[in-house]
Amino acid sequence: MKIYDEKIETMDRSSMRALQLERLKEMVKYAYDNVPFYKKKYDEAGVKPSDIQTLEDINKLPFVTKADLRENYPYGLLAVPVSELARIHASSGTSGKPTVVAYTKEDMEDWTNCVARLVVAAGGRSDDIVQICFGYGLFTGALGLHQGWERIGAAVIPASTGNSERQIMLMKDLGATAIVATPSYALHLAEVMEKTGVKPEDLKLRVGMFGSEASSEEMHRELAEKLHLFPTDNYGLSELIGPGVSGECEYKCGMHINEDYFYPEIVDPVTLEPTDGSDYGELVLTSLTKKSMPMIRYRTKDITKIDYTPCKCGRTTARMAKLKGRTDDMLIIKGVNVFPSQIEGVLLTFKEIGSTYEIVVTREDYQDKLEVKVELIDDSIVGDYGAIEKLSKNIRHALRTVLQIDAKLTITEHMSLARSEGKAKRVIDLRKY
Repeated sequence: MKIYDEKIETMDRSSMRALQLERLKEMVKYAYDNVPFYKKKYDEAGVKPSDIQTLEDINKLPFVTKADLRENYPYGLLAVPVSELARIHASSGTSGKPTVVAYTKEDMEDWTNCVARLVVAAGGRSDDIVQICFGYGLFTGALGLHQGWERIGAAVIPASTGNSERQIMLMKDLGATAIVATPSYALHLAEVMEKTGVKPEDLKLRVGMFGSEASSEEMHRELAEKLHLFPTDNYGLSELIGPGVSGECEYKCGMHINEDYFYPEIVDPVTLEPTDGSDYGELVLTSLTKKSMPMIRYRTKDITKIDYTPCKCGRTTARMAKLKGRTDDMLIIKGVNVFPSQIEGVLLTFKEIGSTYEIVVTREDYQDKLEVKVELIDDSIVGDYGAIEKLSKNIRHALRTVLQIDAKLTITEHMSLARSEGKAKRVIDLRKY
């Protein structure tokens, strides 16, 4: 199997660690000198850039969380003037304001190379025609994968999301050999194909790069069977770069991490003490090169473990296991990050409904469905269809504005939702992975 950057991806462990240390020292000093947030944080922790002499010294540095990005919205974490930015993306935040991430021209080049490596590892080739079924826009997924596939010489169909029958028509007529999508949407496409009489052999698909949501080996077996392709997982997050952090190779024994760009740690989810990574814990990532917005010891909240042994594919980069869960209450629905606190924040602005609510997540025809159940504050508009319909429309619109996805809304009578004597169970996730 071809390797995109053999020098880096097959580098011996001691040389990789030396490179990581060199870049870590530079990045810590760079952040300290150029981002007031980091200077204040490190000064309060009593640590200076000169204290970083070994990779283990990274433990002296405090963590960064998503809350820090929200509190410094929009440009408080920039290390460069806005005039030097080449791209601005954003992901959904818990308060209605997005989490803003940015890229210099140099960052864009690094990002493209990171994704190109993962494309090649997944089996992508220069003669491929890849159909990207992620939504184009502020979400980093579509454009991130787009530029990586283009870098290796492939032709890209920027199909975006939705209109499944048209997606299938494009795949068939344009001869797509690869697909980029969430695994659930790819399975939904397979379902639509079956209903419309399109057979897998009518298409030329051979490779799938799936991400933005959790998936199981069972889902991958189903993808392989129903679409006649080789399915791979890849992982990334906007705060670090977007897609491009890690991805599977042909042996599917973990996702290879681009270690020269990202230094991974596994910490105990409770104590936050560092571990050797061999057991499941929370993934903490440090960007080793990003100039626009350095991320040092960013808590991803994702649960995984790391294998540092060389892979049969020839790559020596560390591999992270499929995500086992999260340490917070974030839901990933149709590839979009959704926090219950976002929904609660919207609901509390409507005086007609009470503070008790339920969030129900299901999967139908391989697509995620979000339902929000609320109850009226009293019986004053019970039976007034017009008033209830207007209220429903207003709440759905407010949820759509904040979440960037549609949610089904169910309004029930006063005191009809279940109560709990202990901690309220607000989220019911009925999806099977």
